[in-house]
Amino acid sequence: HVTISQNVSSGNVEENGGRGGGMFLISSNPTLTNVTISENMASNNGGGMSLTYSNPTLTNITISQNVSSQNGGGMMVSGSNPTLTDVTISENTAMTGGGMSIASSYPDLTHVTISENMASNDGGGMYLTNSNPTLTNVTISGNTANDDGGGMHLWHSNPFLTHVSISGNLANDDGGGMYLYASDPTLIHVTI
Repeated sequence: HVTISQNVSSGNVEENGGRGGGMFLISSNPTLTNVTISENMASNNGGGMSLTYSNPTLTNITISQNVSSQNGGGMMVSGSNPTLTDVTISENTAMTGGGMSIASSYPDLTHVTISENMASNDGGGMYLTNSNPTLTNVTISGNTANDDGGGMHLWHSNPFLTHVSISGNLANDDGGGMYLYASDPTLIHVTI
């Protein structure tokens, strides 16, 4: 078991630095199994992990108690198509996408729990923009957004959800469970 903990990425945000407090992947496709990424901080995107043009395979991963000053407290996914199986993303904090922020990406999430994350703006659990992830047997619960989308915030995104539970999330403005803007998700056996 590998633990990546208590690291800081504090680069200049204006110069696109400060990404990936625990781990930053660019054009990389690693396989990670039995890894904990916790208590890391990024001044930009991805408190726990930041992915850019990367397609990693993540299995039995815990991403918890990470902080991003911008997007993706637990994980920022940009132009990437990761595969997540048996992953827990919990107690992370960001401005947008407390648990995950996903942009222009097509990730595949199976048996994933996204819980107790917080966004000071939108998307307590997940924030999606121009993305079409596939979620199967996923639980999104107990997340909070100070603005819109306590569980999920969808912006021009068309995710495919099967056997997904979205419960006990809070938005202080609109969409406690889900907030949709110009989005057409497919929901099969979904509880909200």
